[in-house]
Amino acid sequence: MIAAPASGSGKTTITMGMIRALKNSGYNLTCLKTGPDYIDTAFLKAASGNDAGNLDLHLQGQEGLRQAFSLAEGDLCVVESAMGYFDGLANTYTGSSYDIGRILGINTVLVYTPQAEMFTAIPKIKGMAEFKESSIKGIIFNRVSDKYYQLLKEQVEAYTDLKVLGYLPPLEDAGLKSRHLGLVQSVEIEELDQLIDTISAAIKRTVDLEEFKQLMSDVQGSSFPSLPQRNLKVAVAYDKAFSFYYRENLKLLEDTCEVRYFSPLSDQQLPHCDLLYLGGGYPEVFRRELAANRSMINQIKAYAEHGGCIYAECGGMLYLNQSIEKSLMCGVFPGESKLTDKLQRFGYIEITLQEDCLLGQAGDKLTAHEFHKSVCAPGGKVVFAINKAMGSGGWSCGYRYKNVLAGYPHINFLGNLKAFQAMLDYTEGIK
Repeated sequence: MIAAPASGSGKTTITMGMIRALKNSGYNLTCLKTGPDYIDTAFLKAASGNDAGNLDLHLQGQEGLRQAFSLAEGDLCVVESAMGYFDGLANTYTGSSYDIGRILGINTVLVYTPQAEMFTAIPKIKGMAEFKESSIKGIIFNRVSDKYYQLLKEQVEAYTDLKVLGYLPPLEDAGLKSRHLGLVQSVEIEELDQLIDTISAAIKRTVDLEEFKQLMSDVQGSSFPSLPQRNLKVAVAYDKAFSFYYRENLKLLEDTCEVRYFSPLSDQQLPHCDLLYLGGGYPEVFRRELAANRSMINQIKAYAEHGGCIYAECGGMLYLNQSIEKSLMCGVFPGESKLTDKLQRFGYIEITLQEDCLLGQAGDKLTAHEFHKSVCAPGGKVVFAINKAMGSGGWSCGYRYKNVLAGYPHINFLGNLKAFQAMLDYTEGIK
């Protein structure tokens, strides 16, 4: 695992460079991201050439963690940490990258970016490395000169048992751009391969890759769930506007149903399907292009009106509304979606179903995550009662119209298999 004390330390940049450097050395790599992030996994895929997944204790549970890890095939696996290494639920380390690494037995390399400090960095690093059951075994310094690095290296080796693997000097134009929800998607960055190669080349000059490999640990996962086959066709929206999917969800669908991927941006025909899955993404960024594809919009509206089953998460829900910032969308729900300049919801949540719906029966509980800078009131029946995980405060979400269910929460079905099976059961009943 590659981790850091805080976000903004350069984890993604260094992780991509390390992955590409190992790939260029002839290794077949698979990659994982701790936490609920579905953007960074696309960058990990771009660096390794293989699909990347998530490890999330809240969304998947302990057994789900091991099952998600079982999808990591190849010679080597690199896991990118989320946020700060110890940052978990409600100001605890529960569910943090540290917690996940401790549960699975994954060794960790710390990326440390000094902040106008010299020896002060040493006790900080020592404290993280020697915290109970910490799996930090090595360190890479980021955005430092060779002279600065040598001074830090000497003191880290004097006061800790960590392997000092090297450093990455400041690189112009090697950072990743951001937008209102976080990083720009990998598919939107021109010459991404060239950017990753630039980082990789710098890492090969100043980081000991052999020592990095020596710090890797053997980790055993659990078998991925084997569920009954369904005679169902599932259409999944997947393009620049809709790409926020958990690999584990798509794997479950592909293992049990016939999955057909399509683009609401460019395809003129909605694939014939029994269930339509509209995931999250940036429909607000591409709202004019989506609005221009009236053929697709009209077909999705007709599909909903004729009783078709639709499950929509976050951006998928915005697409089903009447409009996004006055750009006309599908109109399945009458509401208008509006962007805001600050986060409306952010973090782990727990859902209780208030009535029978696509995801189960009244009283069923699910784990989920919300992260959005928009507001909307779609209309229809409200079926989710939501509470913050390990926190206070609650609200309502989850909107139902005929056989359509849409809401802001993102659900990892690997930790909610009952809801996944309920969705397929419901669809079979309608079919």
